[in-house]
Amino acid sequence: MSERSDDAGQSGGVGRSGGSGTTGFDRRAAEARFAGLVRQNRFTIAVVFPLVGAALFVASAERWLPAWLAMHPALVLFGTLVMRTPLAAALAPLVDRRAGLGLLAVAAYSYAIESVGVHYGVPYGEFSYQLSLGPMVGGVPVGLPVFFVPLVLNSYLLVLLLLPRAGRAVRLGAALAVVLAVDLVLDPAAVGLGFWAYDAGGAYYGVPLSNYAGWVLSGLVALGLVEWGFDREAVAARLADCEFALDDFVSFVVLWGAMNVYFGNWVAVALAVALAGGLVRTDRFDFAASGRNAPERG
Repeated sequence: MSERSDDAGQSGGVGRSGGSGTTGFDRRAAEARFAGLVRQNRFTIAVVFPLVGAALFVASAERWLPAWLAMHPALVLFGTLVMRTPLAAALAPLVDRRAGLGLLAVAAYSYAIESVGVHYGVPYGEFSYQLSLGPMVGGVPVGLPVFFVPLVLNSYLLVLLLLPRAGRAVRLGAALAVVLAVDLVLDPAAVGLGFWAYDAGGAYYGVPLSNYAGWVLSGLVALGLVEWGFDREAVAARLADCEFALDDFVSFVVLWGAMNVYFGNWVAVALAVALAGGLVRTDRFDFAASGRNAPERG
């Protein structure tokens, strides 16, 4: 029996109808409709959107777009939100009070550590945002959790699929290694696009090694909060039943792998290929079988 069973029962956890006699809102039905929408559009979300995003990034970098449209924060945020929908639909049925608190804690932590990093150069090294990624408060994007939290969740889910019998220490260590690989792919391309810059540059495509030391800290804290918030057995069961749970990770590899090809960051490209290999090993990306004729599941 899962140690979270009592908490899930009290807060409307996995398997709940989600209905409310006072409002008439059926949460479970809404989650099923959301999942069905994602399932019917898997290829568009996981492959087409990141390819279009990569094309727009290149067009912006080459100044083929008018200045008012190039790197427009609304487009960046919209595309990111669309690519996040598979992850949101996969985890939505698992979000009870404790998981919600865990996610809020990760979001709050992401704001806090990013603010410290921007203003004091700790723990990532001295850096600053060069482009507005939507509204900014104190030099930090308001939408930061939309960018940061899914990177941690995707890494954790991938490890659960690849190492289902791993103990907690191995599981968190492996997930942290994936988080670091993710940032080794993300940061060089983001720096190349001018999203942010490190004051002193860095040996790894303009990124200092201190950045990755900082990610060890931020990744460990965030992964610990995810592990605390979610019932691992329930997450594993959901992964077994939800074939699109890692489609957001696919879109990440497609988008940022393509951008690193554009910049010639070949180590980052190799790491993106390695992440793609891990995703392929999960054997859940038959997009052709996931269209409108696929059986409906929550």
